[in-house]
Amino acid sequence: MVIKQGAPFFFMLWGIPFVLIGLFFVFGRFFADAYTRGKTFYGVTSERIIISRGFFTQQLKSLSLRTLTDVSLTQKSDGSGTITFGSSNMMNAFFPAGAWPGAGRYAPPSFDLIDDAKTVYDIIRSAQKAELKNG
Repeated sequence: MVIKQGAPFFFMLWGIPFVLIGLFFVFGRFFADAYTRGKTFYGVTSERIIISRGFFTQQLKSLSLRTLTDVSLTQKSDGSGTITFGSSNMMNAFFPAGAWPGAGRYAPPSFDLIDDAKTVYDIIRSAQKAELKNG
């Protein structure tokens, strides 16, 4: 509209950031999510759960199996799924992880959209039982 109405050049420049932000919310967030998932790695040891992810900076999360109280599995019909560590809080109902930039901070740590989620879940539960028995 600014271009069609012949508004001053400053107003054309002023609208560019808003258009770019709008394009990110419509399309770009999917590419950013795919890139972040490609840089995310999960690990299970005999004592810990490890999640390494990052977009601009690398974030490493380590959870002790001994103190981990809540482990839940959400599985799809193809066997893929999400394993969540810890209980969800009220903010997850309003801001699902990834639905809005920065909303992931309200979500508990999880192994997101992994293949053969039930097998990984069983490995985690077995390691957790062994850690509790030994500790």
